[in-house]
Amino acid sequence: MARNAGFIFTLVFFLFSIASFATTEEPERTLSDFNLKGFGKTGKLDWELSGKSADIYSEQIKLKQIVGKSYDSEEITLVADEGEFHKKENKVHLEKNVEILTESGTKLTTDYLDWDKDKQLVTTEALVNIEKDNMRTEALGAAAHTDLKDIDLKRDVTVEITPEEKNKIVITCDGPLNISYTDNIAIFNNNVFVDEGENQIYSDKMTVYFEQVTADSGNIEKIVAVGNVKVVRGENISYSQEATYNAKERTITLKGKPKLVIYSDEAGLDKAH
Repeated sequence: MARNAGFIFTLVFFLFSIASFATTEEPERTLSDFNLKGFGKTGKLDWELSGKSADIYSEQIKLKQIVGKSYDSEEITLVADEGEFHKKENKVHLEKNVEILTESGTKLTTDYLDWDKDKQLVTTEALVNIEKDNMRTEALGAAAHTDLKDIDLKRDVTVEITPEEKNKIVITCDGPLNISYTDNIAIFNNNVFVDEGENQIYSDKMTVYFEQVTADSGNIEKIVAVGNVKVVRGENISYSQEATYNAKERTITLKGKPKLVIYSDEAGLDKAH
């Protein structure tokens, strides 16, 4: 019985080895210093891929040391150590040291992403870091237009904003977060927390409005927090359904049954208003 079992195991291993070998596809050809280009219906250059080497298969092209260019509203540069170009879907998968840089100065880095050139979209489930002016963002998972003007970040979001001559502002949320550099707003969702230094704000949802962006600006104009709002300033706490923080004047306006709890050091008691 043991001898038969050994024979069966050997046979299965042999067949598995043959199957694995048979499915291993060799490249049809290999190119060095390659360049691929895609043109739109009008004959305008839409995108191009260049790099150190390309292994060409029937369904895909495996790439090394990639530089991609997208020509939409502005020139976008995508770089990665490795990737694959899928011919039928007209999509590119990039991985290892992936970076997107726009002409307007937005930079995205991640471990891997998928680039749909027809829809001009990039998506990833990996950790993403985004830098724009004085704003730094980190999150897990993202979907964005290639020019990075509108970005959806999925979960575990942290944003650091350093206004000119003011304290750094840190905002976290469970996600999602939508950033629109076109409209100069960022919308945070679920367990939102803001640490402004002097004030800490908690809410269900928060919209950050930025000043009209120039080449070197991006300062906050105001923050509107909605839903189960709690504002902490030292030992004093206020509650409301909505709060608006004016960044220039550094004031907070409460709406929706506001309640203020003041802790008095002298009396050792709190007062609610």
